[in-house]
Amino acid sequence: MRGEKKMDQYKVPVEKLTRRCSLEELQLISNRKTLPMTKGVIGQERATRAMEFGLHMEAKGYHIFVVGPPGTGRTSYTEAIVKEFSKKKKEKPLDYCYIHNFRAEDRPIIVELPMGEGKKFQREMEEFIEDLKSIIPKVFEDGAYEKRRDEIVLKLQEKLDALYDGMKRDAENEGFLMKPVPPRFVFIPLKDGKQMAPESFEKLSPEDRKNLDEKGRKLTKALDDTLKESQRLEDDAREYLRKIEETYVLEAVRPKIARLQERYRGYEKIENHLLDLTEDLGKNYASFRGPRQKEEEKPQNMFSAPEKNPLLKYQVHVFVDNEDCKGAPVVYESHPTYYHLFGKLEYTSHMLSVETDFTMLRPGSIHRANGGFLILQMRDILRDPNVWEPLKKALKHDQAVVENIGEEYRLIPSGTLRPEPVPLKLKVIIICDPELYHFLYQMDEDLERLFKVRVDFDLEMKRTTENVLKYAAFVEELCRREGLSPFSVEAMDNIVEYGSRIAGDQSKLTTRFNKVTEVIYESEAAARIDGTDRVEEKHVLEALKERRHRENLFEDRMKEEILKDVIHIKTEGEEIGQINGLSVLSTGGYSFGMPSRITARTYVGDAGVINIERETRMSGKIHTKGVLTLSGYLGGLFAQDTPLSLTAQVTFEQSYGGVEGDSASSTELYAILSSLSGVPIRQSIAVTGSVDQKGEIQPIGGVTEKIEGFFDICKARGLTGEEGVLIPAQNISHLMLKEEVIEAVYKGLFSIYAVKHIHEGVEILMGRPAGYQNGEFLPGSVYDLAFRKIRKFQKAMEAKRE
Repeated sequence: MRGEKKMDQYKVPVEKLTRRCSLEELQLISNRKTLPMTKGVIGQERATRAMEFGLHMEAKGYHIFVVGPPGTGRTSYTEAIVKEFSKKKKEKPLDYCYIHNFRAEDRPIIVELPMGEGKKFQREMEEFIEDLKSIIPKVFEDGAYEKRRDEIVLKLQEKLDALYDGMKRDAENEGFLMKPVPPRFVFIPLKDGKQMAPESFEKLSPEDRKNLDEKGRKLTKALDDTLKESQRLEDDAREYLRKIEETYVLEAVRPKIARLQERYRGYEKIENHLLDLTEDLGKNYASFRGPRQKEEEKPQNMFSAPEKNPLLKYQVHVFVDNEDCKGAPVVYESHPTYYHLFGKLEYTSHMLSVETDFTMLRPGSIHRANGGFLILQMRDILRDPNVWEPLKKALKHDQAVVENIGEEYRLIPSGTLRPEPVPLKLKVIIICDPELYHFLYQMDEDLERLFKVRVDFDLEMKRTTENVLKYAAFVEELCRREGLSPFSVEAMDNIVEYGSRIAGDQSKLTTRFNKVTEVIYESEAAARIDGTDRVEEKHVLEALKERRHRENLFEDRMKEEILKDVIHIKTEGEEIGQINGLSVLSTGGYSFGMPSRITARTYVGDAGVINIERETRMSGKIHTKGVLTLSGYLGGLFAQDTPLSLTAQVTFEQSYGGVEGDSASSTELYAILSSLSGVPIRQSIAVTGSVDQKGEIQPIGGVTEKIEGFFDICKARGLTGEEGVLIPAQNISHLMLKEEVIEAVYKGLFSIYAVKHIHEGVEILMGRPAGYQNGEFLPGSVYDLAFRKIRKFQKAMEAKRE
């Protein structure tokens, strides 16, 4: 094998292909009693400090945004820490009640009361109304009232009789009889003390008839004046009686009102309400007198709204009741629609109209959380376009208005209310994905003013012994809490290893504990199926294997296409200008590595490096940048004295879905150098890595998945010991390879090479030195052969110009 000994220096040792727990860590894990408590969230020290700060800040605008990817425990931690903090809060939440506004009936008044006092106030007002129903009727049954009423009626009757008697005398003096003919009186002429017959009236002379008519008109006018005076006397008597009744009623109920006034002394709104109530009661006490015969019973129109309860205005509507609240309220609104969040005003329908009153006001989550904490998910908020702006408005003005949206679009007219806004004093905590948060921060200037605290949840944490033990403690606590079978030390080691694999770094552990939890559940299920009451290493490995099998359908289909040679991927022999690159594909939440055949063709011209994907608009911006970087390296290496006369076409063969990322830029450069030099590339080695204009190899992502993807293809075809992968040296610490890859490397059936510069990759892939030292090309080296080809292209170009 060409240069095998020299290539060994680039091989990654087996012990660096993954990271297992140290003996010391395993010993600490085995002593379960010494495992640390897993209270709260693990590995999020920055987030916990920020959360503590935000919860303690009482200043305006210090609401909280919890920013982090799903699965990091951001929601469960937020709920747990806020509930714990709320229990320690000394200030108790208030009760909120709505009462009738006697001065503006469409503007109900909000009343704040200490916790638990809202229902008491409501109950006391209900008892007060019931007392009025018994006290007021008794007032009018009392003998003193009846005597006073009879006196007024008698005096009125005497005055009326005197008026009508005087009117009768005036009529008789004028020779007329005043006779009642309902609904009024008529004047009939008299003759010899008797009513004049019509024929006698006709026999009178015209002058006599005229005199009688004139007297009749005067009497009629005098009668009208008398009727008006009698009506005035009746109105005066009625008003006088009403004032007497009002005096009697208020005297009777004053002790009850005084007791309420004393009870709620210091509550200005209630004090004013009781004063207005007293004034209204003096005018509308008839509602409490019980059923009475109505002089006129007006028929109800089937389309008119039913008559309102006249006693409703004396009631109290408990809007928010915190009587049973332990500490400050904590509300997690999982469905924050407009009405769920801000409440609404309900209606009762009657034929073609709807009616409402202040007792039909319904609170929303923001009202129930008042005095405490409201937790929301940003993505849920944005699902209702009517929520975000009203929420910001409420936080700006520290008040929440209950109003229905779309009233102006109602087809059926409705009476509506404009209730007094509820004063707000609460902390709003919004949970959000990082990408969405940064977008909102750029687009919405209110975000910075209202949410001054950002709690950042990280995807990973450092893999220290302390955090490894916390991982083990998390497994232990979950098993205890959920009644799962215990994990052996070796199984715990596998869980920790899985945590580093998800993080993609040997020095880190993932904080996406939802993924870890799923593997714990599935491993325990594998142990139960196996009939054991303890989860061992094999059960964790089996769970991971089954998990991958459930998700890798697309991966298997692509591998089948490669193994059938439908997709051409060579894993043996050598080819000029052809190399296997590695990329990561994702389907849903599953990512896997897959090789791609990259080819390069070089010929006479001055177009430089042509990216076929770019020309066909299948290349992403990052991939295009990576390819353009190659021109810089080639020009710096081969065109210091003369122009770079070269056309090199590079493409991903059988790629039809577009290409993005620069992890294949070094791979493309190797293919170009091979095409220029005529030195073939080993097809048994796949390559990944970015390269800069100076030829330095740069790290890439998904290195573990890329290696395993190529390994699976090689294993399916049969490992010969020639196969391997070339990676950037900086990615060694990111390796968390599965056991079968490590075993193949240990047996010498598979190799992983790590390089820092394009020169080193050339030697491994092409089996001869790159050949660039002290600014010169070594004869027979890859660079020397490539340079000779470029000079040849240059001469051809010069000949063409001549």
